[in-house]
Amino acid sequence: MAEQRQYDLVVVGGGPGGYVAAIRAAQLGLKTGVIERDKLGGICLNWGCIPTKALLKNAEIMNHFKHAEDWGITYKDLKVDFPKIVERSRKVANINSKGVEYLFKKNKIEHIPGFGKLLGKGKIEVSKDGKATETIQAKNIIVATGARPRTLPNVKIDGKQVISSTEAMILPQIPKAMVVIGAGAIGVEFAYFYNSFGTKVTIVEMMPNILPVEDKELSKLLESSFRKQGIEILTEAKVESVGTGKEVNVVVSGKDGKKEIKADVALMAIGVQGNVENMGLETVGVKVEKSWIQVDDFGRTNVEGIYAIGDVAGAPWLAHVASREGIICAETIAGQKPQPIDYDNIPGCTYCQPQVASIGLTEEKAIAAGYQLKVGRFPFSASGKARAIGETEGLVKLIFDAKYGELLGAHILGAEATEMIAELGVAKALETTKNGIANTIHAHPTLSEAIMEAADNAYGHSINI
Repeated sequence: MAEQRQYDLVVVGGGPGGYVAAIRAAQLGLKTGVIERDKLGGICLNWGCIPTKALLKNAEIMNHFKHAEDWGITYKDLKVDFPKIVERSRKVANINSKGVEYLFKKNKIEHIPGFGKLLGKGKIEVSKDGKATETIQAKNIIVATGARPRTLPNVKIDGKQVISSTEAMILPQIPKAMVVIGAGAIGVEFAYFYNSFGTKVTIVEMMPNILPVEDKELSKLLESSFRKQGIEILTEAKVESVGTGKEVNVVVSGKDGKKEIKADVALMAIGVQGNVENMGLETVGVKVEKSWIQVDDFGRTNVEGIYAIGDVAGAPWLAHVASREGIICAETIAGQKPQPIDYDNIPGCTYCQPQVASIGLTEEKAIAAGYQLKVGRFPFSASGKARAIGETEGLVKLIFDAKYGELLGAHILGAEATEMIAELGVAKALETTKNGIANTIHAHPTLSEAIMEAADNAYGHSINI
């Protein structure tokens, strides 16, 4: 029998949490291996964050063409090659995955193809196609197996008529009609994408607002924008059934009674569940609740030497959170003393147009927490740069503690919101006050001037509105 491979650390899962943890561990001198049965980069690089943003760029360009005459540009015979749009997205994903392969070679990390199952403390079985190929030894194990789409009771995702985000990225043709079940970031992004190419899109959301975790004011503004774009939105609506056949038939009950919606496909976007099955977690006694591995601020489970990071460790289910958790976890294993994540200062981004980005407390949550507030707003319609680039939809909204002036939350709806939010993340991390933002000279003309103006507006000092 061949001698078992031994490592200081083995990471099970090569997504944005796992591969980042592995690289940081290798930098710190740990012999590291990563068990990953698919391409390196996980869902994020291959079937999530990156390829979807490639698709959304196509939608943005398509919408520019729709308004080309506003820019003094005319054309004839605009054509859409949808398979080529999908192909471009897949190429982008493949290049990124190969980039992770390069980083593994650079940092001398071993990619161990296969499925990892814990046999006991420090022992992992690797299998391919259901057959065990080897058992490896590891002083420490990080579980970074991510999550997968949830579905409704009695509704099966068949990948053809009832689809998940994975199938939504590679449909062979543009559907004539689509029902999007769930209006979180994934549902909203795909609704925007397919509507841009002519699909009749209906969003069904059980909460009162689309993007229900966002500030209600911005959610309402996005809802209004989507309706203008031709997207039908049903809020406070519950899906009773999803039937398939020649077409999909979604029965919805809501404020106005029951309604039947017929479409080519239904996209299930109601959330995710952790990938914890058949991994041997129960064998070693790792605590799992509702498909989420329970961990402390450093990724440690209740079993010594076993850690978990990213989506499989629970909310917030964001790639950038997984990556940071991976770094903290690797540094903890290496004996360092990293600073835990401040989960109250995590940016959230939705990449439809107009974009949505936020950090910290919403106005509703700040009031519920007992704060007296100063709220500043600055609309992009008053921004010279926004007018120049034809992107006047949206606003910046900043929420300050009235007593001390501390920034509690920041919310942006509009062009490049997902890029602009980083400034406010730094500001909040440094416990910046209104003066810190307003007195920082922002370049003119830029969209980010709206942040400075919103800070002044909170105290009645805004110049341009």
